[in-house]
Amino acid sequence: MVVTVRSLGLQGIAGYEVSVECALSGGLPAFDVVGLPDAAVKEARDRVRAAIRNCGFPFPVSRITVNLAPADRRKVGTVYDLPILLGILSASGQLSMKGYADAAFLGELSLSGRLRPCAGMLSMALAAKAAGLHKLFVPEQNAAEATLAGGLEVY
Repeated sequence: MVVTVRSLGLQGIAGYEVSVECALSGGLPAFDVVGLPDAAVKEARDRVRAAIRNCGFPFPVSRITVNLAPADRRKVGTVYDLPILLGILSASGQLSMKGYADAAFLGELSLSGRLRPCAGMLSMALAAKAAGLHKLFVPEQNAAEATLAGGLEVY
């Protein structure tokens, strides 16, 4: 099963939409992140694995592939932690993402599963608005900045 969670990224000071596609399949257990991730994005594997376990969910024992699209743009930072976690939980049947097609998710995870703020939130919120999204889920410390884009429900 493939699950897509909408997110956003930064290129310079401009935000752009990113689709976080999560697929679980048979085979030896593995966790791969593709789509031009930098070192911080690749390290999301460890933060997400620990956060899932520390939030009381079982981590799926399967081959996990996460694609960050568009694959031709370099993905930087920790903003993709939350959408990767949600994609994995949804693809494994532990969480439903139905009803969130018009929403984007952003945020760095601590090992305990708490959200940490991310830089560039206003630019990403403006990109969300331009992409026609209506809801934006962000760390609490970024909420005020995200509301400056206007026209979005910020959670």
